[in-house]
Amino acid sequence: MDSYSTIVTAAVENAKNAVVKIDAFKTEKNKTVPAGSGSGFIFSSDGYIFTNAHVIQQAEKIKVALIDGRETEGVVIGKDADSDLAVLKIYEHNLSVSKLGESNDLKIGQLVIAIGNPFGYQHTVTAGVVSALGRTLRSTTGRMIDNIIQTDAALNPGNSGGPFINSEAEVVGVNTATIMQAQGLCFSISINSAKDIANMLIREGRVRKAYLGISMQDVNLHQRVINFHHLENKKGIFVIGVEKDSPAGKAGIHEGDVIIRFDNAAVNSGDELFRLLSKEKIGAHTSLTIVRNHSSLITLDVLPLEKAA
Repeated sequence: MDSYSTIVTAAVENAKNAVVKIDAFKTEKNKTVPAGSGSGFIFSSDGYIFTNAHVIQQAEKIKVALIDGRETEGVVIGKDADSDLAVLKIYEHNLSVSKLGESNDLKIGQLVIAIGNPFGYQHTVTAGVVSALGRTLRSTTGRMIDNIIQTDAALNPGNSGGPFINSEAEVVGVNTATIMQAQGLCFSISINSAKDIANMLIREGRVRKAYLGISMQDVNLHQRVINFHHLENKKGIFVIGVEKDSPAGKAGIHEGDVIIRFDNAAVNSGDELFRLLSKEKIGAHTSLTIVRNHSSLITLDVLPLEKAA
């Protein structure tokens, strides 16, 4: 077997046992009917599972199928439409658990693998590379999902909620969406953001986060910019778009600006910014430092708000 195949097969072998199939059901005219299907993965030994919020959006009952043939009921712990993430819980013993990695360590061009259940075909594997990091994606509900990993690993309906792993079988993302009109444009929610959201869903059953209202992408900073402004950053957050009447727009942030500091802390990625936009920042005046036109270093006052449900 060639070295590429060896890497992929070894990673899948180490990760597949924690992947589950999720079927959602609802009642119509006194009959139980399917309400969606997708994937998920177990991330704790006591039965917590990641999946996408849209997979269980209409669910009145959830069936979780394990790789060993067991089928059990899934309980919704919490879901967040803004991030398209949900946490379920099953009450079973001897569960295989995914190893969670660090999405901040990802590099563009790195080998990644998706495992899921597209169209009901359980434990389907696709592989590709990281195409871009720190993207912002508008979901089918119109909501903006931040900290998205773009990949060319093929995803299809049913892959939603499955794990996105690296060559070490560590989960670095939660598969979430494709652009149906395009080829090779698939997306995964970074695992660092997912872990933060899971903590909130498990503790409170919902997510309260401050938001700025920008579309963004992680970028490398030119060394001349770093040297000229004596920056500690190596990367920044490129502003692709600014929502109308958003906190960012009111603060004076423009398309093309590069965010490098938030609340006096350096931010190199959307993951880092997302972590700092905690519920404590809702309604609190905060400093935001940007590089504009590669030359000007500007500090703005921004008032993050809570994103409407």
